[in-house]
Amino acid sequence: MSLVEQFGPHLPYLRRYARALTGSQESGDSYIRASLTALAEDPSQVSKELPPRQALYRFFHVIWGSTGARLERADDAGSSPEKRLQALAPVERQAFLLTALEGFQVSEAATILGKTVQQVEELISKAHADIEATLSTKVLIIEDEPVIAADLESLVEELGHDVTGNATTHTEAVAMARANPPGLILCDIQLADNSSGIDAAHEILEELDVPIIFITAFPERLLTGERPEPTYLIPKPFQENTVKAAIGQALFFHPSDRPVAAE
Repeated sequence: MSLVEQFGPHLPYLRRYARALTGSQESGDSYIRASLTALAEDPSQVSKELPPRQALYRFFHVIWGSTGARLERADDAGSSPEKRLQALAPVERQAFLLTALEGFQVSEAATILGKTVQQVEELISKAHADIEATLSTKVLIIEDEPVIAADLESLVEELGHDVTGNATTHTEAVAMARANPPGLILCDIQLADNSSGIDAAHEILEELDVPIIFITAFPERLLTGERPEPTYLIPKPFQENTVKAAIGQALFFHPSDRPVAAE
């Protein structure tokens, strides 16, 4: 198999990663060119034991390190995803991007970065903490089970966000979203009066541009492959760390014109 056949399908994603990593298209593309030049000169440098995409990213990081790349913290983190990324320490940024943006498992990211799984988990945790500290917002909870709603409210407030309310029906959810527009929604799909959280979410999205995290005991209802599926879907019973990570990612990658939590 030629180099083009082996690595070509993965190059667009590596370009995306390099641009996010460096903070600019020009800089990111220059590292891609350096990597491809080195690869063409000596293909044996790429591991044959790893899947092609993982091997390509691993090789990119070898080139990245050997060229003396340095990423400094930005003076002003700003509100855009790009500026928030640049506010992260370089190695935290790499671990976060590989898992949150590129979809690698933690073990795969560890191989790419030449670190242990525990080290990468710690880096990701630190990245999420740094990001969440800058993303305070208003959160609407749509959940008809009081115990679960209380757990979610406690978790959300622990992260520094404000809960605007807890809706238990479609009608309540839409009314609350209109009365006090949230910056994030945590949504169950089966509500108290047998109404649908999915329908409530669709109606809210007709008026507001807001990220929605579905937390449900029935994930198969949303993972049908027959229509656009939610970006953030967490099955019940949920793990707190899973919800925290989803909140961090949803707020990080969503446009920044969200309601800010009151001080």
